[in-house]
Amino acid sequence: MLIAVITEGDEVSKNLCDDVMVVPQADEVIAPILSVIPLQLLSYFIGVAKGCDVDKPRNLAKSVTVE
Repeated sequence: MLIAVITEGDEVSKNLCDDVMVVPQADEVIAPILSVIPLQLLSYFIGVAKGCDVDKPRNLAKSVTVE
């Protein structure tokens, strides 16, 4: 399964992918920020569907505090 984040008006990528998430067209400086939002939501909902505790990820304190 191929999921893509595309901008409005991109018909080529829409035909190549199984599912698409469309973000509005924006300046190239802001475009990455707009693309990250649906990807974060996708990862959140996949974690919830898998039954993971998304509010308390494992080993977070270890990865933040280890130098």
